[in-house]
Amino acid sequence: MNIFAKSNKRLSSFPASTEMAQDVPLPNENLIELRNVIKRYETPGGAYVALKNANLTVKAGEFVAVIGKSGSGKSTLINTVTGIDRPTVGEIYVAGTPVHQLDEGQMAVWRGQQLGIIFQFFQLLPTLTLLENVILPMEFARRSTPAERQARAMELLELVGVANHANKYPTAISGGQQQRVAIARALANDPPVLVADEPTGNLDAKTADAVFGIFEKFAAQGRTILMVTHDNDLASRASRVVLLADGEIAEEVMEYALPSLNQT
Repeated sequence: MNIFAKSNKRLSSFPASTEMAQDVPLPNENLIELRNVIKRYETPGGAYVALKNANLTVKAGEFVAVIGKSGSGKSTLINTVTGIDRPTVGEIYVAGTPVHQLDEGQMAVWRGQQLGIIFQFFQLLPTLTLLENVILPMEFARRSTPAERQARAMELLELVGVANHANKYPTAISGGQQQRVAIARALANDPPVLVADEPTGNLDAKTADAVFGIFEKFAAQGRTILMVTHDNDLASRASRVVLLADGEIAEEVMEYALPSLNQT
C-alpha cells in the first residue's frame, strides 16, 4: 500500500524561530560540511580513533547514504553531525552553524530547530501516546499554539500512514509503525536536515522497504537527508552513497566497494 496515496502535498511549515535562526542554503549549496574531523576516544587499552580526517559535504536537497562495515565509524560520523559527540579535532557546519563551537545550551536549541533525528530503536516515550510523542518537540521549541501543534502532529501521522493509531501508546503498535511515528516526530519542527542512524536496522525486509520509501518521498520533495545504513540495496536508492572504512571516507571506491560489502 502506498502510504502517500491520499496526499502528495507538502506539509505547511512553521515560521522559523528568531533565536539562533539560520538562512537555509539554496539547492547546490552545502548544508552539511565536515572539515578534517578526527574523533578519538580514550579507552583502558589506549586511544581509539573512530574518525580520521573526515571531510564530507552534503548539498541542500541531497539524499546521502553512509555505508561501511561494523566499527567503520558510521554512527560516530552521524553523532558528530548532530552534536551528540564532539569532534576531537576539526570543524562541522550544519545549515551555516559551527556545531563544534556550540555549548550544551546552544546545542539543544540548535538541534531542536535544525535537525530531525531518527534512531534505529525509535526512542519513543512509552508513557506518551503517538500523538503526544510527535507534539513534544514542538512544545520544547515553543512553536505555535497547542491547537496548531496538535493539528500538525495529526497531519504528520497521516503522512506516514499511522494517524488511525494516534491515541495509542508505542507498545500497542508494531516496530515498523513505531519507526513511522519516529519519522513524523523528526519532522515536527520542519527542520532543514533529517539525520537517520540505521532507521531500518531493526525491521524486517518488507517493512524496511516501506520505511525507506518514506525517506525517498521526502527526498523527492527536496529535503536533505543523511542516513547511515547497513543495507547496501537500500543505500543504492539514495542520490549519493558514501563509504566509510576504518574511520576514513573512501567515496572514490564506491563502485568497487558495494559488491564486496554485500558478500560480508
